[in-house]
Amino acid sequence: MVLQMQGFIMKNKIRYYRHINNEMTQQQLAQKVNVARQTIIAIEKGSFNPSVKLALKIAHVFQIKVDDLFELDEDELPETKEDAS
Repeated sequence: MVLQMQGFIMKNKIRYYRHINNEMTQQQLAQKVNVARQTIIAIEKGSFNPSVKLALKIAHVFQIKVDDLFELDEDELPETKEDAS
């Protein structure tokens, strides 16, 4: 799923990791990270950007790094001063 974050595109693989982890439901994941199921739904749909703390909790459930779960689309990253030189 794709998330808009201050003009950046952020992709997440929560649904993928739920399914490869014994078909974990959104409700089960929500309970493990202590949020409402609607929060997990919103993150998967790309309509909610999780806090760093929540992103870390979700990654911990799947025993992966946050950057394996969420990634910025590199084509959408702004140029830095070093890139422009």
